[in-house]
Amino acid sequence: QVQLVESGGGLVQAGASLRLSCVVSGRPLSRYAMAWFRQAPGKEREFVAGISWSGGDTYYADSVKGRFTISRDNAKNSVYLQMNSLKAEDTAVYYCAAAASAAIMRGTGGVDYWGKGTLVTVSS
Repeated sequence: QVQLVESGGGLVQAGASLRLSCVVSGRPLSRYAMAWFRQAPGKEREFVAGISWSGGDTYYADSVKGRFTISRDNAKNSVYLQMNSLKAEDTAVYYCAAAASAAIMRGTGGVDYWGKGTLVTVSS
């Protein structure tokens, strides 16, 4: 059974930074392409960033490009999302996702496993 556990969310002011972490257990992280999604109140879940198995390829939603950075450490079975210059519109529950398919890196295709999410609140 594969489990994804996110951490690092919290309440910050606009302009601040946060680093989210996702620890994967049950199978080696290297088997999966990974992504971060988010869901704001009253809105659909949306793709934020994706990363390939090796970490060599990354993709970002236009809304976070230049501010967020996704990375992974397969030895630690962990994926990270560094979020800088946070805005009020970044407020959402952030979910870690894993898939054997590369499509997840661009936010398309099916997700094999989801975490339960971590809440990020940005006050303006």
